[in-house]
Amino acid sequence: MAQKFGNYRWVKEGFLDNRIAGCVVGRITFAVLGPVDLYLKGDFKGEIAGQAICFRNSVFADEDLAGQVLGDFEVPQVGEVSLISFDPHPMLSPHPYIEWFSIRKNHYRIELAPGDAWIATDREVAELDAVSLAIRQDLSSRARSTRDRTDSDWV
Repeated sequence: MAQKFGNYRWVKEGFLDNRIAGCVVGRITFAVLGPVDLYLKGDFKGEIAGQAICFRNSVFADEDLAGQVLGDFEVPQVGEVSLISFDPHPMLSPHPYIEWFSIRKNHYRIELAPGDAWIATDREVAELDAVSLAIRQDLSSRARSTRDRTDSDWV
């Protein structure tokens, strides 16, 4: 079962950058934990493929319980994209969806309200460039596949 971060309310804000094919880097701020860097193998899907996105959770709650539940959360997060899209499923209304597996094979998912995420503006991208580069350089050597199965077994 995926960790959903207190029904997503423990996710405050962040960015994810897929401007280099096969690599998603970013920083997500969580309740209690603060900012966590991510390096994920893979790509965004749909209209955000190859873009950088930003998000701010409209239902964020900084609850003490988050510290107990997220106590073994890997920091930084290194792993593999399962699905990152603004329109993840044809039977659901479009909404930002972020799902990945860590190299320890933990499964994480964040779903946000439709207006809580956007494709980064040119100004935002310029501000993210140095951070994205630093995360990529720092964490890329730790990345490896999280899959024990063939790609056809995964969405």
